[in-house]
Amino acid sequence: MFVDSHCHLDFPELSADLPAVLEAMAENQVTHALCISVNLPEMPSVVKLAADHAQLYATVGVHPDVEDTPEPSADELVRLAAQPKVVAIGETGLDYYRLKGDLSWQRTRFRNHIRAARSCSKPLVIHTRAAADDTLAIMREENAGEAGGVMHCFTESWEVAAGALELGFYISFSGIVTFKNAQALKDVARRVPLERMLIETDSPYLAPVPFRGKTNQPAYVRYVAEEIARLRGIAVEEVAAKTSDNFFHLFGVARDAH
Repeated sequence: MFVDSHCHLDFPELSADLPAVLEAMAENQVTHALCISVNLPEMPSVVKLAADHAQLYATVGVHPDVEDTPEPSADELVRLAAQPKVVAIGETGLDYYRLKGDLSWQRTRFRNHIRAARSCSKPLVIHTRAAADDTLAIMREENAGEAGGVMHCFTESWEVAAGALELGFYISFSGIVTFKNAQALKDVARRVPLERMLIETDSPYLAPVPFRGKTNQPAYVRYVAEEIARLRGIAVEEVAAKTSDNFFHLFGVARDAH
């Protein structure tokens, strides 16, 4: 029924009790989850999760705010993306919130990921924080629309969403959309077309209400769907069906592949 399009099951908060996490997924009708890579050294564990569990898939990429880490070339990303059950490149993008100074290396890394995605015809999982203008500019310059993808854990304005939608990207909402102080984001969630929407947890972070402040997990993605349904005045089943269909289409995942 539900699909978590972005989680980090290899992080210690979740990997320490993975069987219980997967059981909770099943109990909450979360049929699939996409496990996201954030650096090269830990990427094998993400890919192994997908290989070991039919309902899990993986990405390959290096997060924009990971410093002092092996830097992948576009060719290396293409090679890594050829592994079984790797369905996307990322997460990648720009993050000017945590890091300051000369961040040209972030922009170079982002461009390499886009070029890899275009080369291997796999979609991008894009992270942007305090860097929306540069993110969209590089996406346009590098023809990211040829690969397609998703703006994950979206927290930007409607104007930024519209720019990404124009490039053919999907918009993914996390537990943040359930927060009382996220009124601007709730408005974006009302306006993004359902056919271009995904839902996610970004677990173990950003647990939705009523679990805010606790460790997040894929089972909680249903609360994201419920809030979007409330905001739009539609049934949660409609949100679940459409966002799941979108996931299968974008990432090329067979609906019965679990």
